[in-house]
Amino acid sequence: YCLTSAELTKNTTRSNNFHSDTKISTDSAAPEDYTRSGFDRGHLAPAADMAFSTAAMNDSFLMSNMSPQKPAFNRGIWKKLEEQVRKWVADFGAVFVISGPILEKPASEYASIGKNAVCVPEYFYKVLLTKSGDSLIAVAFVFPNDNAKGSIWDYAVSVDELEEGNRILEIIVRSIINWNQRQAEGFRL
Repeated sequence: YCLTSAELTKNTTRSNNFHSDTKISTDSAAPEDYTRSGFDRGHLAPAADMAFSTAAMNDSFLMSNMSPQKPAFNRGIWKKLEEQVRKWVADFGAVFVISGPILEKPASEYASIGKNAVCVPEYFYKVLLTKSGDSLIAVAFVFPNDNAKGSIWDYAVSVDELEEGNRILEIIVRSIINWNQRQAEGFRL
């Protein structure tokens, strides 16, 4: 998604209305999958980024936007990065955010929770793309799904390194970069 400085204006409050995503044809995780699991329903696109509209806020609570995160991770360094992204949006005007779990093994090799056997990722990533003048700025972060210590910068990696072996992510990142380079008048969204 792309978060703009105009979208930093809060127009609604957090809903906590977690609900299954009926558009997922293979069934969606359910809020109950997380009950007494020891894991948070961790947002991939944070609710705080969606406070610009009630519809966006509600969509941020779709279970397709959730992934099992250890509480210390979700409420710790992941939250710090989410807050930092909003600061960068205020500074740069807009930031593209690509976020998700890293799932490199067959589902059967991961721990799972709930009746829907929701895989518990061991790592999460976040890629950020923005523009400063005529230059594109890109940074990626990879975090263990654990009580990560230190600064967010301790987990920074190159976008190329993250893309290695992840063709879908590579296509998404390169498409955004190519689209942005074709814009005649700066960073248009």
